[in-house]
Amino acid sequence: MARLVLSLLLLCGCQHSSGLSPEAQKEASANDNSTVFTRILDGLLDGYDNRLRPGLGENVTEIKTNIFVTSFGPVSDTEMEYTIDVFFRQSWKDERLCFKGPMERLPLNNLLASNIWTPDTFFLNGKKSIAHNMTTPNKLLRLKDDGTLLYTMRLTISAECPMQLEDFPMDAHACPLKFGSYAYPVSEVVYTWTLGAAKSVEVAEDGSRLNQYHLTGQTAGTEDIHTSRGQYTVMMAHFYLKRKIGYFVIQTYMPCFMTVILSQVSFWLNRESVPARTVFGVTTVLTMTTLSISARNSLPKVAYATAMDWFIAVCYAFVFSALIEFATVNYFTKRSWAWDGKKLEAQHPKKRDPMVLSKKPNNVCSAGVNYTPNLTKDVSISTISNTTSVQLRAAETKTLDPKKTYNSVSKIDKMSRIVFPVLFGTFNLVYWATYLNREPVVVTST
Repeated sequence: MARLVLSLLLLCGCQHSSGLSPEAQKEASANDNSTVFTRILDGLLDGYDNRLRPGLGENVTEIKTNIFVTSFGPVSDTEMEYTIDVFFRQSWKDERLCFKGPMERLPLNNLLASNIWTPDTFFLNGKKSIAHNMTTPNKLLRLKDDGTLLYTMRLTISAECPMQLEDFPMDAHACPLKFGSYAYPVSEVVYTWTLGAAKSVEVAEDGSRLNQYHLTGQTAGTEDIHTSRGQYTVMMAHFYLKRKIGYFVIQTYMPCFMTVILSQVSFWLNRESVPARTVFGVTTVLTMTTLSISARNSLPKVAYATAMDWFIAVCYAFVFSALIEFATVNYFTKRSWAWDGKKLEAQHPKKRDPMVLSKKPNNVCSAGVNYTPNLTKDVSISTISNTTSVQLRAAETKTLDPKKTYNSVSKIDKMSRIVFPVLFGTFNLVYWATYLNREPVVVTST
């Protein structure tokens, strides 16, 4: 009788379950899975000690890493640092978290990361690192049934980038990113690249945020460092940068070039144009001084000369030489302004012939004989006498005026018109051919 009642109950239950709608069956299945996952997680964390690394006392924990760069830049030359935004992925195996269930991988909340052991990874050359927490912590945690964990974080890192600026602004740099374990030596924790050194560091196609550089590529590698506390594994990624020269051509090179050309215009001015040539010389020298100071403001205070410093220095030498050339020409220029410079003594008027008529008309004829004056005749003699006197004065004045003659073109100016442009053009050919065709010095820190 009892068996009959039990059979009837099972039959009713089967009919009831077969009568559920598909949505109700899915909901019931989801509730069952949630219950199963909850039981799995509770069982995994029961007795779990997150203070101990996986395989403690048995084997070395291997941390597999890879980096995906979402944004690279900006780069600061004065601080010698760069900023990078990455998805930093770490993967390791913790056998204490193995489980059996309907799924091979569990998508876990980031809050669980605080309850399990995670690597103590830090960035050796990082100046400042930010873990994004808006709107929630940007972390991802996945657990496979064999105990393998995938831990991903979004980070913004400001790291050091040693720069050798001897070829500036035709320079190139290799900016490193170094990371490793802070406390565990290689006898306990080792780091490796997930996909090998060639493919474990990727940069998004639109990830460059650089105005003055081209991101030409990236490489990855590994090294071991020895300290007083033991040997540690350090993972290294290098990002190779090539500077864009366009900004500096417009901002510095072209103004320097035009200033030198302007200083050579004074060679074509008359040597007597002292104010004009002085203005050309002094103005160009001050302009070059200003350009030199402004060009250095965008660079760190290094103790060696850069390629731009050499160019500015040579341009400054040409401009200063043009001013010295004018001073030399002016020193050898004949004096007395625009005269020929010969000291001209005032020529004394020639002694008049005693027979020349006197200025006084009444003394034209005096023979000591009384006669009746002829008015018409006296007036004529007076007129001739006055005219002759005026002509004599004009002749005397003429003889005192020296002839105006300008100085000839200076031989120094003639030579400078050819020598200065030729030398400056030769310098430019050698300068640009040297720096544009040679490989810049790249410092790869180790």
